[in-house]
Formats: sequence, C-alpha cells, structure tokens
Amino acid sequence: MIEIVFSDSACGSLKMAQHYGEGKYQGGCIGVIVSHADGRKPTKEEVEAARREAKEKARLAWESATPLGGNTADIYGFNLVLSVGDISENQPGIKRKQTLEHIYSVFPNDEGYQAAQEMFKRVKEDLKTVQERAAVGESLRIWYSNQPDEMCGFYWFMGQLNQWKVHGKQVSIVKLPEWEADEKGNILQKSSWGEVGPGEWHRYLALQKPVPPVFEKSCATHWQELQRENAPLRATLNGQLLSAPETLYDDFIFREIAAEGEEFQEAKVIGRVIGKYQLGIGDSWVAFRIEEMIREGKLEALSAVPEDMPVYHRVLKKCTYRL
Repeated sequence: MIEIVFSDSACGSLKMAQHYGEGKYQGGCIGVIVSHADGRKPTKEEVEAARREAKEKARLAWESATPLGGNTADIYGFNLVLSVGDISENQPGIKRKQTLEHIYSVFPNDEGYQAAQEMFKRVKEDLKTVQERAAVGESLRIWYSNQPDEMCGFYWFMGQLNQWKVHGKQVSIVKLPEWEADEKGNILQKSSWGEVGPGEWHRYLALQKPVPPVFEKSCATHWQELQRENAPLRATLNGQLLSAPETLYDDFIFREIAAEGEEFQEAKVIGRVIGKYQLGIGDSWVAFRIEEMIREGKLEALSAVPEDMPVYHRVLKKCTYRL
C-alpha cells in the first residue's frame, strides 16, 4: 500500500506510526517548556515535574498504541505548499521551485534555500516512483484534511491520478475529522495530519473510503479551474477549496498587532496568529504580509535580525497614523 501525505510532519509521524507500540517502551530524551502568564521564571521543581509528567504520558501512549504496520519506504510526502503561489504548471516545475525558495527564504544563511532545493528534488523523484508503482497496479491511500496545503495537495494529486488513468478500487482516501471526542468527553480538534501523533493513526483507518472514478474526475476538474484562476492563495472556506487574494489573512494579523504596545516582537505576533486562529498557514506567509505592511509604512523595523535567526526575529514599531 502506497501512503500519500502532504507535509513533512505528517510523513514523519506516519512512518513512526507503522511500528509505534511494538516491544517494550525504551524511553528517550524529552524536552519540556514551562512558562507563566505573568512572566515568572519556572522553578527547577516545576520543570522537573513537567518532565516527569511528559515521560509518563509518552510511556502510556506507547503501551496503549496499536502499530499501523507497513513499510516506511511506502510513505511519500509531497510538501509542495500548493496553497501559496503560482500553480499553473501541471507538474512541479520552475515556478513551484521558486515559490518554495521564496517561502523558505525567511530562514538564515541560505538554510531555507537549501531546504527548498532538496525538497523539490525529492518531490520530483518520489512523484516519478509513485507513478511507476501505480502503473503496475499497486494500491494508494491518500491522507488529507481541510488544512489549505493538504486540501490543495489532495486536489493536485487527484489530478495526477486522473492523468495517469489510475481509477477504481486502486485508490482510497482518509479525511481527518474536523473534531472528535476523547474518552473524557473533551472535544479535540486537529487542523492537519501533522498534528496526529504516531500512536493515533490506526484509529483513523475506519474512515477510509474508496474513490469512485467520477469523484476523482471532479477533483481533477476543480484543480484545473484553480490553475486557470492562479490566485496568490487558495483557502478552504466552508469546506470548499477556493482561490483567494493575498490579503485574506491580514485582518487576523492586524488584530494581533493591535493587541500589542507601540513596540513589539514580530515573532510573538506571528506565533499568536498561527496558534490562536488555526488558519492552516505557516510562519513564512505571515512574515511576508508583515513585511508588506512595513513597505506600506504601517510598521517600522527597529532592530536588526540576528544572523542565525529567521527574518522575523526583530522588534517592530507601529506607525499609528497609517494603521
């Protein structure tokens, strides 16, 4: 069974899931972050208590897990970030490569550029391999969600399958539920497969569905329409994947900037936008929009960026007369 996901996080978690829970729990290094709302520094006792709790939680997760089974060589992650940038190419080409380089340019010392280069090369090779394996009749299972990159990846990949004439019982899909309840009655929401732990994947196999040819064709047609529109962004709105302007998320960014004082840490605002609103976008896009606000004179950069940090690790100032 060929497994298809659309992020590096989901790919890594799914690979771990195949044998997660097998044998005796071995433990390992666990890091914890402890903070207080009032800014107080946590005590050594608090940190140690958090570490013990995290270790116990990891042990219980291992011992209660059901290994998914399979081979890690069957898992392919197409992290193309297709919710952003030009999607006019039928195959990942120079335009997608340039988009990835732009997205990862927020990282220092050409680290992002190198990561984008390696990612693009791997995607091209993996796509060719999957096509060859599908051509000889191997089954495929696609994991996706409403998160914009995963939804775009899903529609794009269905378009690939349609071009390859891979239909019928050969393809199945698993969509991440928008919410679920745990054993204590709490509502849990995961925005993407990258948030699913290795011990959880087996629970979602019950949601697997076959893909009728008419559905595959419908997805391929919708992706072609999005390609023709070729908007700066694509977003999932009311469950539908739609083209969107580059300003789509600006109001959320302005809202968090408004909650800050005259001077503020850019990274803090980006973190809150991502964590608070669960928009399914990455730090790079928020950073690019803030950079545009600086160019428009709405914000001013007060500090330089340390050489070993992403470009958004700096202090900004509001230009209130322009906000």
